[in-house]
Amino acid sequence: MILKKNRIVVLFVLMLNVSYSQTTISGVVKDVELNVISNCNVVLKDPTNKLIITFTHSQENGTFKFNTNKTGKFFLVFSAFNYAPKTFEIEVTSESKVIEKNAVLTSKSLELSEVIVIQERAITIKKDTITFLAKSFLQGNEQVVEDLLKKIPGLTIDQNGTIKVGSQEIEKVMVDGDDFFEKGYKLLTKNMPVNPIEKVELYQHYSNNKHLKGIENSNKVALNLTLKENFKRQWFGNMQLGYGLVSENRYDAGSNLMNFGKKNKFYFITNLNNIGNNATGEINNIIRPYRMDGIEIIGDNQSANALIDLSTFNPTLKQKRVNFNNAEMISLNSIFTLSPKVKLKAMGFFNSDENDFFRNSFQSFLVGNTSFENTENFVGRKTQITGFGKIDLTYDISKTKTFEYTGKINKTNEKNKSDLVFNGDFINENLKSDNQLIDQKLVWTNKFKSNKVLLISGRYINEKTPQNYNVNKFIYQDLFSQTANNILQTSENKMQFAGVEAYLLDRKSNGNLFELRFGNQYRNDDLLSHFKIKNNESIVSEPAGYQNSLSYSTTDLYLNTIYRFKFKKITMASQLDIHQLFNSLKKVENLQTQSPFFVNPKFGLEWEINKKNKILASYSINKSNATILDVYNSYIQTSFRSFSKGTGSFNQLNASTALVNYTFGNWGEKFFGNFSIVLLKDNDFFSTNTILTQNYSQSEKVLFKNREFLTFFTNIEKYFKPITSNLKITVDGSKSNYKNSVNNSDLREINNNSLNYGFEIRSGFKGILNYHIGSKWNYNEIKTTTTNSYTDSMAFLDLSLVINDKLNFQIQTERYYFGNLDKDSNKYYFMDLEARYAPPSGKLHFSLSGNNLFNTETFRSYSLSDISISKTEYRLQPRYILLKMEFRF
Repeated sequence: MILKKNRIVVLFVLMLNVSYSQTTISGVVKDVELNVISNCNVVLKDPTNKLIITFTHSQENGTFKFNTNKTGKFFLVFSAFNYAPKTFEIEVTSESKVIEKNAVLTSKSLELSEVIVIQERAITIKKDTITFLAKSFLQGNEQVVEDLLKKIPGLTIDQNGTIKVGSQEIEKVMVDGDDFFEKGYKLLTKNMPVNPIEKVELYQHYSNNKHLKGIENSNKVALNLTLKENFKRQWFGNMQLGYGLVSENRYDAGSNLMNFGKKNKFYFITNLNNIGNNATGEINNIIRPYRMDGIEIIGDNQSANALIDLSTFNPTLKQKRVNFNNAEMISLNSIFTLSPKVKLKAMGFFNSDENDFFRNSFQSFLVGNTSFENTENFVGRKTQITGFGKIDLTYDISKTKTFEYTGKINKTNEKNKSDLVFNGDFINENLKSDNQLIDQKLVWTNKFKSNKVLLISGRYINEKTPQNYNVNKFIYQDLFSQTANNILQTSENKMQFAGVEAYLLDRKSNGNLFELRFGNQYRNDDLLSHFKIKNNESIVSEPAGYQNSLSYSTTDLYLNTIYRFKFKKITMASQLDIHQLFNSLKKVENLQTQSPFFVNPKFGLEWEINKKNKILASYSINKSNATILDVYNSYIQTSFRSFSKGTGSFNQLNASTALVNYTFGNWGEKFFGNFSIVLLKDNDFFSTNTILTQNYSQSEKVLFKNREFLTFFTNIEKYFKPITSNLKITVDGSKSNYKNSVNNSDLREINNNSLNYGFEIRSGFKGILNYHIGSKWNYNEIKTTTTNSYTDSMAFLDLSLVINDKLNFQIQTERYYFGNLDKDSNKYYFMDLEARYAPPSGKLHFSLSGNNLFNTETFRSYSLSDISISKTEYRLQPRYILLKMEFRF
């Protein structure tokens, strides 16, 4: 039914878009010397009551254009800063299709009495900054910043809170120009109340380092929230408390306390809940913000990975439906301006969470002559405690020189416990994991000329990930000829990283850019693992081939050069990465060394056809070095029935990448489109040779040749002014092939195809009712010796009813369909309802929310791999009603 409604709405939108009889009024605005005038206000007025009917402003080339469906005689008024206003009388008839009216304005000193006041524009564009007036997008039902950002055209916020512009994630979300959380911005957007926000600014070509603005070639984007004047330089915030009415022990409590002054800024956040609300986003983005490409990224991609991860995959539902949590979080964040030259940022973060997982699964394996079925009834609990501290110190030595220091420390303790019924056997798993991180970074920037910058950076990272894993059942009789009843594995991956780098940027007078990067990075990994077969508390065996003790170090001496040159509307870039590696692998008494040398070239092109059409293309050849998780030489247990090992030797992998991106339109326009296609070809890649049985699997990494991965992404946005609604259409897909071996078979060729497409329409009415409707379809296909495929879909309809400024209602509905499940279990429906009431005082707000009102208790999904077909059932958060009170101050 919802899918049918979706089609009707789309048809309705398209009909409205073409059915209105409108007259287009356009022209050019110039001065007496025939120079074009930009940002000139062009206003259509009623001649009798002088009311404004519609208005626009002239573009950079002096042109303007707008539509009207009114008929009659009107005044067309032109006004611009430092120019005398000019008024024309025009007549619009039902036969008028296009009216062209040019204006020539004369210079004049500005007098206050001559200023024409026009309503603020919802979207303004000035160079690289796009400003969205918050009140133009508020509909009265927003609570936190994330709710507002979802309604701003061009921004996409996924169900985890990740903010993207097109297909690119933003760098950060600032408040009045200061950044608290870097890539961990979800902590702000999911908690900060929306009422203090006056404007949202989007910075294009953003530079994290102020000295690089206008010099570096940046495609990064960032957001800045500007506050209303009455919220600056004073303490404000909110406190909220919610408790379940007809459900057992459901609660949601939190507070925000803020003061954003000129010199100092403070933001304190707390949240406690067990309703599945993730108030922090991805914690790893707070601890280890990772930038794919940038000037000061030395060490960003360095971390010590844990060997075992018992995290449970969750279905593609809203997280609150499957997240059985008991979370407690506090974050203390401060920015101090110690002097005009010194700024200090301090962050303290503590998070404790207890997550329960409930899953029943059925897996059917069929590979060659091997076939069997496994059933699992899984109940797990993960308890995680994280303490994190960070200090950022910025010292402006002079107007052109800056010194920056960043210091971080993290301690995470995690305990996983599961009760599992595997093919009728009762199994208990226990995993204890720790993470200890110390991270120090220094950056010195010298803008020694107006177009030349030198950066010198250094970084040291020390990280440890010890783990202790125990399984109380011995099901490996076919693998080990031992009499035992449990196993124990202890492991630790210790990593040290040290690097220093110099980076020179030289922007030539003709706009060309030369970049030179030179550095040396050293990384050492010590990996230890001990696998023990036990009978009660006695150690029966420590089998050979299942113990690891090795040290792997890499020194990378590198030189990187980039030259960008522009010819008319085309910018081309050539890049050369030169690496001299010194690898060392020590296993017990055996020491191996290697000194590979390689060069990675890259070529890029940017073609700005005109103001609306842009093409970007690049091609690169890349050789990468194997990591510690690729080279360990004995098996490590990674789950209760899985073992894996690396190659035991050095390897470098060769690959090439081709990318093409096309963009039509610009921000703030009614139509915007973006298309990207990427082809990745791996000349060398790691796959596996797996021994697969019903009770265990052993996978060994093997180096294979030739693999391809093709992916594309399309995003289209169209604003329909007659119905004040924004339409988004997304289409993305991929095609890949790879190889592996199972049970010592010949190489198996696997082909995987996927296609995802969908649309959504969001209204922006100022009246009582607003809607958000959409649907998505997902198609997946895997080909080996046989072909398996499935199609799933999801549709939603959200309604917002704002009765008045005191009372509003929110209704959210979802429908999920799984094509390969039985008809009695392939459709699922959900509904959430919330009512909010704000008394006249304005400080005290009440809300009543109902989650999963249809009380859908379980959810089944279907998945494919090259060796199995899986059907999994998940337990969901039951229906609950929550009464919440919020106090704003």
